Amino acid sequence: MTEPIDELRKLLARRSLQVGDFELTSGRRSDYYIDCRTTTMHAQGLVLLGRVGLDAITRVGWAPDTVGGLTMGADPIAYAIAAESWRSGSPIHAFSLRKRGKRHGRGRLIEGCFEPGARAVIVEDVITTGGSVLRACEAVHAERGEVLGVIGLVDREEGGKERIMAAGMSTIVLSTATELKQIAAGGAAAGVA
Repeated sequence: MTEPIDELRKLLARRSLQVGDFELTSGRRSDYYIDCRTTTMHAQGLVLLGRVGLDAITRVGWAPDTVGGLTMGADPIAYAIAAESWRSGSPIHAFSLRKRGKRHGRGRLIEGCFEPGARAVIVEDVITTGGSVLRACEAVHAERGEVLGVIGLVDREEGGKERIMAAGMSTIVLSTATELKQIAAGGAAAGVA
């Protein structure tokens, strides 16, 4: 039987990995692009993400109150983990971090289930430079929250994970760009049957 992590990686390779000429958020050019939203917003992807994400949190022993990151990439990941945690009987709630605070209403930067003192796990769809994750960590700290660690769905292997870890954040990646490319090419990736 195929493990959920293997199914998730195959789904990412099939639905999210694109080959061509792309400009990344950093402004750099790349011969591939990983649009995780086509997996994270897919029904099967959401179920797999919930299982795999919650399993990762449990395996390392984190006990978060909430999970989230920068909208929009982190949102479905956080929601999937929150839903699976409810089904497992140990609820972890979700939050979204706006790129900029609202100028109306409560003017919050962090929306959803986040209170001062909350223990949080930051999630990210694609880690490239690590900048988005570090901004999310800073926002949680600014609201007097504690960051237990970071989960990245895909690591582009361009130094972002190392940058996050150098900032003192324990980091788990669920897949790498190399693994997804190998799967897409029909080869076996580490940990993938």
